[in-house]
Amino acid sequence: MELIKRLFPGDWDWHKKVLNLAWPVILSNVSIPLAGAVDTAVVGHLPDPVYIGSVALGSLIFTTMYWVVGFLRMGTTGFVAQNMGAKDDEEVAAVYLRGLGVALTIGLVVLVFQKPIGSAIFWFFEGTENVESYALDYYLVRIWGMPFALCNLVVVGYLFGTQRMRSALVLQLLLNGMNIVLDVVFVLGFGWSVKGVAFATVISEVVTALCGFWLCFRLIGYSNLQLGRLAIFKNERLRMLAKVNFNIMVRTLCLEAVIIYFIWVSTRTGDIVLAANAVLMHLIHFLAFGLDGFAHAAEALAGGAFGARNRIRLRKVVITTLAWSIVFALVFCLVYFVFGGLIVSLITGIKSVRIVAGEYLGWLVFAPLVCVWPFFFDGVYIGTTRTAEMRNSVILAALAFLPVAHFGFMVMGNHGLWLGIMVFMAVRGLTLAMWYPRIEQVMEKTS
Repeated sequence: MELIKRLFPGDWDWHKKVLNLAWPVILSNVSIPLAGAVDTAVVGHLPDPVYIGSVALGSLIFTTMYWVVGFLRMGTTGFVAQNMGAKDDEEVAAVYLRGLGVALTIGLVVLVFQKPIGSAIFWFFEGTENVESYALDYYLVRIWGMPFALCNLVVVGYLFGTQRMRSALVLQLLLNGMNIVLDVVFVLGFGWSVKGVAFATVISEVVTALCGFWLCFRLIGYSNLQLGRLAIFKNERLRMLAKVNFNIMVRTLCLEAVIIYFIWVSTRTGDIVLAANAVLMHLIHFLAFGLDGFAHAAEALAGGAFGARNRIRLRKVVITTLAWSIVFALVFCLVYFVFGGLIVSLITGIKSVRIVAGEYLGWLVFAPLVCVWPFFFDGVYIGTTRTAEMRNSVILAALAFLPVAHFGFMVMGNHGLWLGIMVFMAVRGLTLAMWYPRIEQVMEKTS
């Protein structure tokens, strides 16, 4: 403990607060790509790599959908945290209910139009015939869990914003733990192949959403608020919500465009490279969700400081959470350097996929040092709802990524794609760091 205190001087109470908020989020976040890795692993030990590619493509479809509406989680966290800082309990509850209404509306619209949406998606992705066939089976099952999955985003956003990270951990472990168990039962036990993976996810999403509803309404009830008097449909609040959510959606669309391009090019290099990139992307997901633990802590703490208009407190939040983010990034570098090959082997038993993935593993060893900056600053900007800067940083990063990835792929093959990803992350981190002083300037003007 004394060594840690020497490495992290200053107010140790702040370090403990950050760690107490971060560790449940880290555990819950790591369970997310773990469930995805198990999705891949249970089909990865089937005899044909086409199963890995189809699950990767099917998962990408829903990951894209959920990331596009990621404002349901991020916007909820930011507004809830700020109103917690301002001690406005009624608005905290109203933010949750607004988010829930938006989530249910979007989910039901997607269910109604699932066939044209599916047709457009599979027209865009031109995988091999077998990959597309199995991915369509996955899509037609998984789509029915979407309204529940979107509501789960709002529930997690509310819990993060109110700094109830341990409650979010319980729900996330329920979701992913159930998914993992049902994966094994449905795929390896019942032999349902790709459909089994989809059924496991849908059932897990429904159960978790019902538990989340019960928990959040119970917490809101404890504050002795009368739901009838909440200003849920107040025009000013709705306009602010729409503005923030639009910026987050544009930011996410640009980010998803980069990932889609990456997978789209991978599909044209054959099933083996597609499968190898899918396996390595799970390592990126582990990294992202692990580092996001401190980003989510920054969301709650920075949002509270911003809502209270306390600039000194905000700066302490930034310095403390960034320091721990860098430490964890270095840990990921070491883990991937020593155990990267073993992790790949655990995800897939197909020798050809393991060999190809090993050729590009070096990018994953280097990735934490680049990715830590955009992941961390995203948390600060979400908590303070400075979403215009987030949007602009991703647009600039995407514009840098496309030429690097395009010409890099022509010259370096798959290495060029991974170079493009690193450039994308670096530009995001650099621009967000440069624009951070704007947040403190806004606080000075409004305090």
